[in-house]
Amino acid sequence: MAKLTTKYMGLTLKNPIIAASSGLTNRLSDIVDLEAQGAGAIVLKSLFEEEIIMEARDNINKMQATGFIYPETTEYFDYDEMEDPIANYLKLISDAKKAVKIPIIASINCVTSNKWPEFAKRIEAAGADALELNVFVLPTDMNRTAEENEKVYFDVISKVTSLVSIPVAIKISQYNTALGSFIKRLSDTPIKSIVLFNRFYNPDFDINTLDFTSTTVLSTPTELALPLRWIAVMADRVNCSLAASTGIHDGPAVIKALLAGADAVQVASTLYRNGFGYIGTMLKQIEEWMGEKGYKTIDDFKGKMSQSKSHNPAVFDRVQFMKFFRNRVRE
Repeated sequence: MAKLTTKYMGLTLKNPIIAASSGLTNRLSDIVDLEAQGAGAIVLKSLFEEEIIMEARDNINKMQATGFIYPETTEYFDYDEMEDPIANYLKLISDAKKAVKIPIIASINCVTSNKWPEFAKRIEAAGADALELNVFVLPTDMNRTAEENEKVYFDVISKVTSLVSIPVAIKISQYNTALGSFIKRLSDTPIKSIVLFNRFYNPDFDINTLDFTSTTVLSTPTELALPLRWIAVMADRVNCSLAASTGIHDGPAVIKALLAGADAVQVASTLYRNGFGYIGTMLKQIEEWMGEKGYKTIDDFKGKMSQSKSHNPAVFDRVQFMKFFRNRVRE
Protein backbone atom coordinates (compact mmCIF):
# COMPACT_ATOMS: atom_id res chain seq x y z
CA MET A 1 0.00 0.00 0.00
CA ALA A 2 1.36 3.42 -0.97
CA LYS A 3 2.20 5.78 1.88
CA LEU A 4 0.90 9.30 1.20
CA THR A 5 2.27 11.18 4.22
CA THR A 6 4.28 14.30 3.49
CA LYS A 7 6.08 17.06 5.37
CA TYR A 8 4.79 20.56 4.78
CA MET A 9 6.21 23.66 6.50
CA GLY A 10 7.32 21.43 9.37
CA LEU A 11 3.93 19.76 9.76
CA THR A 12 3.29 16.10 9.07
CA LEU A 13 0.28 15.66 6.78
CA LYS A 14 -1.43 12.31 6.21
CA ASN A 15 -1.54 13.21 2.51
CA PRO A 16 -0.58 16.24 0.39
CA ILE A 17 -4.12 17.47 -0.41
CA ILE A 18 -4.95 20.65 1.51
CA ALA A 19 -8.37 22.27 1.38
CA ALA A 20 -7.55 25.82 0.29
CA SER A 21 -8.88 28.99 1.89
CA SER A 22 -12.38 29.54 0.54
CA GLY A 23 -16.05 29.61 1.48
CA LEU A 24 -15.74 25.84 1.91
CA THR A 25 -13.50 26.24 4.96
CA ASN A 26 -15.52 28.80 6.86
CA ARG A 27 -17.84 26.53 8.90
CA LEU A 28 -17.06 23.92 11.52
CA SER A 29 -19.39 21.35 9.95
CA ASP A 30 -17.58 21.64 6.60
CA ILE A 31 -14.20 21.39 8.28
CA VAL A 32 -15.25 18.16 9.99
CA ASP A 33 -16.57 16.81 6.69
CA LEU A 34 -13.39 17.74 4.84
CA GLU A 35 -11.34 15.72 7.32
CA ALA A 36 -13.74 12.79 7.02
CA GLN A 37 -13.41 12.87 3.22
CA GLY A 38 -9.63 12.71 3.41
CA ALA A 39 -8.15 16.23 3.43
CA GLY A 40 -4.61 16.32 4.79
CA ALA A 41 -4.96 19.84 6.21
CA ILE A 42 -7.30 22.82 6.00
CA VAL A 43 -6.62 26.50 5.39
CA LEU A 44 -9.45 28.49 6.91
CA LYS A 45 -11.19 31.19 4.92
CA SER A 46 -9.08 34.33 5.05
CA LEU A 47 -9.61 37.10 7.55
CA PHE A 48 -9.49 40.34 5.51
CA GLU A 49 -8.36 43.69 6.80
CA GLU A 50 -11.20 45.40 4.94
CA GLU A 51 -13.71 42.78 6.07
CA ILE A 52 -12.80 43.30 9.71
CA ILE A 53 -13.39 47.02 9.44
CA MET A 54 -16.66 46.73 7.52
CA GLU A 55 -18.07 44.24 10.01
CA ALA A 56 -16.84 46.19 13.02
CA ARG A 57 -18.24 49.58 12.14
CA ASP A 58 -21.68 50.36 10.77
CA ASN A 59 -20.82 53.96 10.20
CA ILE A 60 -18.49 53.38 7.26
CA ASN A 61 -21.24 52.71 4.75
CA LYS A 62 -20.15 55.72 2.78
CA MET A 63 -16.80 54.08 2.17
CA GLN A 64 -18.49 50.93 0.88
CA ALA A 65 -20.03 52.89 -1.95
CA THR A 66 -16.62 53.05 -3.60
CA GLY A 67 -16.43 49.26 -3.75
CA PHE A 68 -13.13 49.23 -1.87
CA ILE A 69 -11.90 50.30 1.53
CA TYR A 70 -8.27 51.27 1.67
CA PRO A 71 -6.14 49.45 4.24
CA GLU A 72 -5.08 52.80 5.71
CA THR A 73 -8.57 53.11 7.23
CA THR A 74 -7.47 50.57 9.85
CA GLU A 75 -5.53 53.38 11.50
CA TYR A 76 -8.78 55.04 12.58
CA PHE A 77 -10.18 52.12 14.57
CA ASP A 78 -9.06 50.48 17.78
CA TYR A 79 -8.78 46.74 18.20
CA ASP A 80 -11.62 46.75 20.74
CA GLU A 81 -13.98 47.97 18.03
CA MET A 82 -12.94 45.06 15.79
CA GLU A 83 -13.35 42.38 18.44
CA ASP A 84 -16.52 40.67 17.16
CA PRO A 85 -15.28 39.41 13.76
CA ILE A 86 -11.92 38.54 15.25
CA ALA A 87 -13.56 36.70 18.14
CA ASN A 88 -15.65 34.69 15.67
CA TYR A 89 -12.54 33.73 13.72
CA LEU A 90 -10.64 32.74 16.83
CA LYS A 91 -13.60 30.64 18.00
CA LEU A 92 -13.63 28.81 14.66
CA ILE A 93 -9.95 27.98 15.10
CA SER A 94 -10.49 26.78 18.66
CA ASP A 95 -13.57 24.73 17.77
CA ALA A 96 -11.88 23.21 14.71
CA LYS A 97 -8.87 22.13 16.75
CA LYS A 98 -11.19 20.31 19.15
CA ALA A 99 -13.19 18.68 16.37
CA VAL A 100 -10.50 17.42 13.97
CA LYS A 101 -7.01 15.94 14.13
CA ILE A 102 -5.57 17.33 10.90
CA PRO A 103 -3.64 20.63 10.91
CA ILE A 104 -5.69 23.82 10.91
CA ILE A 105 -3.98 26.69 9.10
CA ALA A 106 -5.35 30.17 9.68
CA SER A 107 -5.23 32.74 6.88
CA ILE A 108 -4.93 36.50 6.70
CA ASN A 109 -5.45 38.41 3.46
CA CYS A 110 -3.36 41.54 3.78
CA VAL A 111 -1.95 44.39 1.73
CA THR A 112 -0.06 46.32 4.43
CA SER A 113 2.04 45.59 7.48
CA ASN A 114 0.27 48.15 9.66
CA LYS A 115 -1.15 47.12 13.06
CA TRP A 116 -2.90 43.94 11.92
CA PRO A 117 0.10 41.65 12.63
CA GLU A 118 -1.07 41.75 16.25
CA PHE A 119 -3.95 39.51 15.10
CA ALA A 120 -1.37 36.79 14.45
CA LYS A 121 -0.66 36.41 18.17
CA ARG A 122 -4.34 35.84 18.88
CA ILE A 123 -4.52 33.28 16.09
CA GLU A 124 -1.59 31.38 17.59
CA ALA A 125 -3.14 31.54 21.06
CA ALA A 126 -6.40 30.12 19.66
CA GLY A 127 -4.51 26.97 18.66
CA ALA A 128 -3.84 27.31 14.93
CA ASP A 129 -1.12 24.93 13.74
CA ALA A 130 0.16 27.46 11.21
CA LEU A 131 -0.64 30.76 9.54
CA GLU A 132 -0.87 31.54 5.83
CA LEU A 133 -0.44 35.13 4.68
CA ASN A 134 -2.17 35.88 1.39
CA VAL A 135 -0.35 38.98 0.18
CA PHE A 136 -0.91 40.73 -3.11
CA VAL A 137 0.11 44.22 -4.12
CA LEU A 138 -1.34 44.97 -7.56
CA PRO A 139 1.41 46.89 -9.40
CA THR A 140 -0.89 49.57 -10.83
CA ASP A 141 0.51 52.54 -8.90
CA MET A 142 2.87 54.16 -11.41
CA ASN A 143 4.55 56.13 -8.63
CA ARG A 144 5.71 53.01 -6.78
CA THR A 145 8.80 51.11 -7.84
CA ALA A 146 9.07 47.34 -7.96
CA GLU A 147 11.32 47.50 -4.90
CA GLU A 148 8.67 49.43 -2.96
CA ASN A 149 5.99 46.89 -3.88
CA GLU A 150 8.20 43.97 -2.89
CA LYS A 151 9.12 45.62 0.40
CA VAL A 152 5.51 45.12 1.56
CA TYR A 153 5.97 41.33 1.45
CA PHE A 154 9.18 41.41 3.45
CA ASP A 155 7.78 43.86 5.99
CA VAL A 156 4.73 41.64 6.53
CA ILE A 157 6.88 38.54 6.95
CA SER A 158 9.27 40.28 9.34
CA LYS A 159 6.53 41.61 11.61
CA VAL A 160 4.43 38.45 11.73
CA THR A 161 7.29 35.98 12.23
CA SER A 162 8.63 38.13 15.06
CA LEU A 163 5.31 37.78 16.89
CA VAL A 164 4.50 34.06 16.54
CA SER A 165 6.32 30.76 16.83
CA ILE A 166 3.94 28.70 14.65
CA PRO A 167 5.08 28.15 11.04
CA VAL A 168 4.10 30.92 8.63
CA ALA A 169 3.46 30.52 4.90
CA ILE A 170 3.09 33.21 2.28
CA LYS A 171 0.82 32.88 -0.72
CA ILE A 172 1.87 35.09 -3.62
CA SER A 173 0.92 35.88 -7.20
CA GLN A 174 3.02 35.66 -10.34
CA TYR A 175 2.96 39.45 -10.77
CA ASN A 176 6.39 40.22 -9.37
CA THR A 177 9.57 41.45 -11.02
CA ALA A 178 12.30 38.81 -11.46
CA LEU A 179 9.97 36.18 -10.04
CA GLY A 180 12.58 33.48 -9.49
CA SER A 181 14.85 35.80 -7.54
CA PHE A 182 11.87 37.14 -5.59
CA ILE A 183 10.76 33.64 -4.54
CA LYS A 184 14.32 32.74 -3.55
CA ARG A 185 14.64 35.87 -1.39
CA LEU A 186 11.30 35.13 0.27
CA SER A 187 12.54 31.65 1.13
CA ASP A 188 15.60 33.16 2.82
CA THR A 189 13.33 34.82 5.41
CA PRO A 190 11.86 32.92 8.42
CA ILE A 191 8.92 31.87 6.20
CA LYS A 192 8.25 28.11 6.18
CA SER A 193 6.34 27.79 2.92
CA ILE A 194 5.58 29.64 -0.30
CA VAL A 195 2.27 28.90 -2.05
CA LEU A 196 2.26 29.38 -5.84
CA PHE A 197 -0.04 31.05 -6.79
CA ASN A 198 -2.97 32.93 -5.28
CA ARG A 199 -6.15 33.48 -7.24
CA PHE A 200 -7.94 36.79 -7.07
CA TYR A 201 -10.83 38.79 -8.43
CA ASN A 202 -10.47 40.06 -12.00
CA PRO A 203 -12.96 42.59 -13.35
CA ASP A 204 -14.87 42.13 -16.58
CA PHE A 205 -17.64 44.17 -18.18
CA ASP A 206 -20.77 43.70 -20.24
CA ILE A 207 -20.41 45.23 -23.72
CA ASN A 208 -24.15 45.91 -23.92
CA THR A 209 -24.91 47.39 -20.52
CA LEU A 210 -21.38 48.61 -19.76
CA ASP A 211 -21.80 47.20 -16.26
CA PHE A 212 -18.86 45.68 -14.43
CA THR A 213 -18.98 41.96 -13.78
CA SER A 214 -16.42 39.40 -12.69
CA THR A 215 -14.54 36.79 -14.66
CA THR A 216 -14.85 33.10 -13.86
CA VAL A 217 -14.23 32.63 -10.17
CA LEU A 218 -13.28 28.95 -10.27
CA SER A 219 -10.03 27.81 -11.83
CA THR A 220 -9.69 25.45 -14.78
CA PRO A 221 -7.28 22.51 -15.20
CA THR A 222 -5.24 24.43 -17.81
CA GLU A 223 -4.20 26.94 -15.14
CA LEU A 224 -1.96 24.31 -13.55
CA ALA A 225 0.74 25.07 -16.13
CA LEU A 226 1.89 28.27 -14.43
CA PRO A 227 2.45 26.97 -10.87
CA LEU A 228 3.83 23.73 -12.33
CA ARG A 229 6.58 25.58 -14.20
CA TRP A 230 7.61 27.74 -11.26
CA ILE A 231 7.56 24.97 -8.69
CA ALA A 232 9.73 22.87 -10.99
CA VAL A 233 12.12 25.80 -11.45
CA MET A 234 12.32 26.69 -7.76
CA ALA A 235 12.37 23.20 -6.22
CA ASP A 236 15.79 22.55 -4.61
CA ARG A 237 16.52 26.28 -4.86
CA VAL A 238 14.43 27.48 -1.92
CA ASN A 239 14.88 27.11 1.82
CA CYS A 240 11.27 26.28 2.62
CA SER A 241 8.34 24.15 1.51
CA LEU A 242 6.51 24.79 -1.74
CA ALA A 243 2.79 24.27 -2.29
CA ALA A 244 0.98 24.32 -5.62
CA SER A 245 -2.32 26.17 -5.93
CA THR A 246 -4.66 26.91 -8.86
CA GLY A 247 -5.60 24.43 -11.57
CA ILE A 248 -5.39 21.25 -9.48
CA HIS A 249 -8.58 19.38 -10.28
CA ASP A 250 -7.74 15.67 -10.07
CA GLY A 251 -5.25 13.07 -8.93
CA PRO A 252 -2.98 13.34 -12.00
CA ALA A 253 -2.67 17.09 -11.38
CA VAL A 254 -1.59 16.41 -7.78
CA ILE A 255 0.97 13.91 -9.07
CA LYS A 256 2.34 16.47 -11.54
CA ALA A 257 2.75 19.06 -8.79
CA LEU A 258 4.59 16.55 -6.59
CA LEU A 259 6.81 15.48 -9.47
CA ALA A 260 7.65 19.13 -10.03
CA GLY A 261 8.78 19.40 -6.41
CA ALA A 262 5.76 20.56 -4.40
CA ASP A 263 5.42 19.27 -0.85
CA ALA A 264 1.64 19.73 -0.93
CA VAL A 265 -1.19 21.10 -3.06
CA GLN A 266 -4.16 23.32 -2.29
CA VAL A 267 -7.55 22.64 -3.85
CA ALA A 268 -10.83 24.54 -3.87
CA SER A 269 -12.42 24.79 -7.34
CA THR A 270 -12.58 21.03 -7.82
CA LEU A 271 -14.34 20.69 -4.46
CA TYR A 272 -16.91 23.30 -5.48
CA ARG A 273 -17.54 21.38 -8.70
CA ASN A 274 -17.33 17.79 -7.46
CA GLY A 275 -18.00 17.92 -3.72
CA PHE A 276 -15.83 16.99 -0.76
CA GLY A 277 -16.03 13.29 -1.61
CA TYR A 278 -13.84 13.91 -4.64
CA ILE A 279 -10.83 14.13 -2.33
CA GLY A 280 -11.12 10.37 -1.90
CA THR A 281 -11.19 9.90 -5.67
CA MET A 282 -8.03 11.99 -6.04
CA LEU A 283 -6.25 10.03 -3.31
CA LYS A 284 -7.20 6.75 -4.98
CA GLN A 285 -5.85 8.00 -8.31
CA ILE A 286 -2.55 8.88 -6.63
CA GLU A 287 -2.32 5.51 -4.88
CA GLU A 288 -3.09 3.60 -8.08
CA TRP A 289 -0.45 5.54 -10.04
CA MET A 290 2.14 4.98 -7.31
CA GLY A 291 1.35 1.27 -7.31
CA GLU A 292 1.74 1.06 -11.08
CA LYS A 293 5.10 2.85 -10.95
CA GLY A 294 6.37 0.97 -7.90
CA TYR A 295 6.59 4.01 -5.63
CA LYS A 296 6.00 3.31 -1.94
CA THR A 297 6.22 6.88 -0.63
CA ILE A 298 5.82 10.38 -2.02
CA ASP A 299 9.51 11.05 -1.37
CA ASP A 300 10.30 8.30 -3.88
CA PHE A 301 9.18 10.53 -6.75
CA LYS A 302 8.80 14.07 -5.38
CA GLY A 303 10.83 16.52 -7.45
CA LYS A 304 11.74 13.91 -10.05
CA MET A 305 10.64 16.31 -12.82
CA SER A 306 12.00 19.50 -11.27
CA GLN A 307 14.37 21.54 -13.38
CA SER A 308 17.39 20.52 -11.33
CA LYS A 309 16.62 16.79 -11.67
CA SER A 310 14.84 16.57 -15.03
CA HIS A 311 16.44 14.88 -18.01
CA ASN A 312 15.52 17.99 -20.03
CA PRO A 313 15.94 21.03 -17.74
CA ALA A 314 15.99 23.50 -20.64
CA VAL A 315 12.28 22.91 -21.27
CA PHE A 316 11.41 25.08 -18.26
CA ASP A 317 13.25 28.05 -19.76
CA ARG A 318 11.55 27.75 -23.14
CA VAL A 319 8.72 30.22 -23.72
CA GLN A 320 8.06 30.15 -27.46
CA PHE A 321 5.81 27.86 -29.53
CA MET A 322 8.30 27.34 -32.38
CA LYS A 323 7.87 23.57 -32.50
CA PHE A 324 4.08 23.79 -32.53
CA PHE A 325 3.85 26.37 -35.29
CA ARG A 326 6.68 24.93 -37.40
CA ASN A 327 5.10 21.48 -37.48
CA ARG A 328 1.56 22.64 -38.10
CA VAL A 329 0.23 21.70 -41.53
CA ARG A 330 -1.51 24.47 -43.43
CA GLU A 331 -5.11 23.80 -44.29
